[in-house]
Amino acid sequence: MERDTVCKTIHQYSRGPIPEADMEKLQAIARDYKRVKNYVYARYGGIGGLSKIYPGYTVQNEMTASGLRDRMGMPSVYFYLAVFDALEDVKSQWTRTKARVLERINAQESLLPQEKHYLRFLLKIPGLFDAALNEKPAALPGGVERAYEDLAGQVDREKLNRFLRRQVRKVHVRQHTNREDGFTLSERAYRYGDHGIYVSVKEKRRRVFIPLTDGNQYRRQIYMKLLPDKQSVELKVPVDVAVKRYDDYQSCVGTALGIQVMLTADNGHRYGAELGERQAAYNEWIRLQTSSYNRNRKDNPGRKKYYAGKRRMKEGLHSYINHELNRFLETEKPRTVYMAKLAGPAKGGVNPRINQAVSMWQRGYIRKRLEQKCRERSVDMVWVLGKDIARECSRCGALGRKREGRFSCPVCGWEEEEKTNTARNAKQRGQKGMVVISHKNSR
Repeated sequence: MERDTVCKTIHQYSRGPIPEADMEKLQAIARDYKRVKNYVYARYGGIGGLSKIYPGYTVQNEMTASGLRDRMGMPSVYFYLAVFDALEDVKSQWTRTKARVLERINAQESLLPQEKHYLRFLLKIPGLFDAALNEKPAALPGGVERAYEDLAGQVDREKLNRFLRRQVRKVHVRQHTNREDGFTLSERAYRYGDHGIYVSVKEKRRRVFIPLTDGNQYRRQIYMKLLPDKQSVELKVPVDVAVKRYDDYQSCVGTALGIQVMLTADNGHRYGAELGERQAAYNEWIRLQTSSYNRNRKDNPGRKKYYAGKRRMKEGLHSYINHELNRFLETEKPRTVYMAKLAGPAKGGVNPRINQAVSMWQRGYIRKRLEQKCRERSVDMVWVLGKDIARECSRCGALGRKREGRFSCPVCGWEEEEKTNTARNAKQRGQKGMVVISHKNSR
C-alpha cells in the first residue's frame, strides 16, 4: 500500500524553569494517573477480568460507578485516559501471555496432535479462552460452536482445560507501575496560547501555564513527561507528516545488525561503530548500581535516582542510534534495504556475560527505528530469510567459517569481514525473492 503520510512523534520542550508550585500540581495529576492505572491492573488484570476488557465499556462503566474519581478529586479528562491506558496495557499483557502459553503447548511432547490443536483453538477464540479459564460455558456463534464441539469430542476436555489454566497461572503477570513521571492529555485538557500551553489541573477552572521553546500548536492527544529535577517538561505529540521522497534514493542495500558495530552495509560501510562500547558502559553502570543497591538494601536507599540515571543513559544511547541510522540513509541513499529476519536471543547458555550483553542489546529498538525512518523517506524495508545467513559464502553459497570477525569459505577461498559477508547475503536473498516480510513504501 502506498503511504502519503506517516505517524511521527514530535517533541516540544518547556522554556525556562517551571515554578515549584506548578510542578507540584502536575505531579499530583501524575500520581493520580498512576493510582488509577494500578487500580485497573489489580481489578481487571487477572482471569476474572477477561470477559470485561473487550471492548472495554464494562470497565469504563464500573470505574465510573466505583466512585474512585470523586474520592481522588481527579478531573474526568485524566481519569478516563488513565483507565483506557491501563486497559490497553492489560490487553497487551494477555497477548503476551497467550504467546508464551502457545510456546509451552508446542514444546509439550506428552500432548497428542489433536490435543495441541484443541488448545490452540482455545487460545484463538477469545470467548473460549475466557470460558476455559473461568470454568464457565461459552456463548459462541453457530459455526464456531460446532467446530469447538467437534474438537472437544476427540480429547479429554476437562483435562486439557486444567492444563491450560496451569500454564496461564505460571506465565501470566498482573501488572503494576511505580512510574509517576507523566500522563496523557486529551484536547479537552489543554490549549495552546501565548507561546506556551495551558494545562488543566485538579483545581476547578484553573490551568497551569507552561512556556514552550516553539510556537507550534497541535490538536491531538499528547503525552506530558515531567522532569522535576530539571524543573521542566517534555511534550510528545503524535502527528501525521508527509512522506519524503528523494529522486536520488535509488540503490539496493543489504545490511547486517551487530552488537559491536550497529549496522554494516554490503559495501563494507559501517554505521554505529561505537555501539558496542556505549552498550558496555551502559551494562557496567547497571551492574554497579544493582550491586550497590543490593549491598545497602537494608537501609532502604530507594530506586528513584537509579531509574532517573538509567533513563538518561538509555536516552543517550537511543540518540546515538538515531543519529547513525540517519547517517546510513543519507549516505547510502537506498531505494530498498534488505535485512535478515532472525530469531530472538536464545535462552539459557553457559556464559552469563554474553547472555547479559545480548539481553541488553538494543536490536529491537534499532529495527523499529530503521523501519520508521524508511517509512518517512519512502524506502522499501525487506526482511529476508535469516537461516544460516551468517555462515553462507556470499560468493559461492557454500557454508564457511567465522573466526575473530572474519568469514572464510573452504570451497572457493573467499574471505571477507563477517558482517559485510552477511549483508551481501541479505541483498542477494532479497533479490532472489527469499523474502519473509516486505514493507513497500516507495512509489
